[in-house]
Amino acid sequence: MADLIVIAFDSETQAEAAYNEIQSLQGDLVVELAGLALVKVDGEGKTHVEYPGTTGKIGIGAAGGALFGALIGILFFIPFAGLVFGGLFGALFAGIDKTGLDREFRDRVKSTVTAGKSAVVLYAVKLTADKFAAALAPYQGTVVQTSLSEEDEKELIHDLADSK
Repeated sequence: MADLIVIAFDSETQAEAAYNEIQSLQGDLVVELAGLALVKVDGEGKTHVEYPGTTGKIGIGAAGGALFGALIGILFFIPFAGLVFGGLFGALFAGIDKTGLDREFRDRVKSTVTAGKSAVVLYAVKLTADKFAAALAPYQGTVVQTSLSEEDEKELIHDLADSK
């Protein structure tokens, strides 16, 4: 089972520091990531997403990378490459409601990560919760979390593949 975790921060500085810390925790084997993103919402409400550079050790396969990108897009309503073709966007919304990422979860993320705030979004395959929480406590983020079962994860990947 994988965990999709969204941690919101009041400042961009806090979010960037937490984002860097999570990358360090990956190296220390506290967390095994399938996806990581830093989401910044500017004062006008425009969303900007950053992913680790080539130095990041995120093991995203093609399907996993597409799934994580789709999840980011759905959570923050960001148009991105791949979702503009065919009925992919509609299929993803239909499939996403079958999982733990229902409208309530998306609404919590949307209401937590508002204009002027930033967030770190991670898709963790493995997580040592106590060490992870202790390492991120100094950054004072607000956590919104959901767990995706393997079945739900496969369903989303299937929805991605079928809609292309």
